[in-house]
Amino acid sequence: MDEESANFTEDDYYIPPVKYEYLDHTADVQLHAWGDTLKEAFEQCGMAMFGYMTELEYVEIKEVSTIEANADDMMGLLYHFLDELLYLFCVEPNLICRKIVITDFNVEEFKIVCKCYGEEFRIGKHPQGTEVKAITYSAMQIIDDAKDNKYEVYVIIDI
Repeated sequence: MDEESANFTEDDYYIPPVKYEYLDHTADVQLHAWGDTLKEAFEQCGMAMFGYMTELEYVEIKEVSTIEANADDMMGLLYHFLDELLYLFCVEPNLICRKIVITDFNVEEFKIVCKCYGEEFRIGKHPQGTEVKAITYSAMQIIDDAKDNKYEVYVIIDI
């Protein structure tokens, strides 16, 4: 947990509208997320993953952690971004995110810095959804069509 969690502003508590859905896939689930920018589509994809783990309306913003992801290309960046978010949930104190804000989205160097707002996952407070075991590259798609303002991502997660 970062020291800045004690100094939240009103903006830190704003939750953006949901722009994701779950698509059926044999033995797994496919996340489909979109946004007005590719950065927003990535953020929404991360939220979709956490939304599959629990009902997000039960998650309060009490802590903030920062993650970083690096890769050699955009597909790798999406994979590593989601993998870092999953790692954040899997290690103590098991942070479940209510809000994700990418503060640095560098598509030339394939680097993301992201603030993750939420709290420790606790059975009893947070309804238990489905455990996410891993992120996959299987059928991964990134649609970055600035000409048509179309920014979407598709990711299959191993459950």
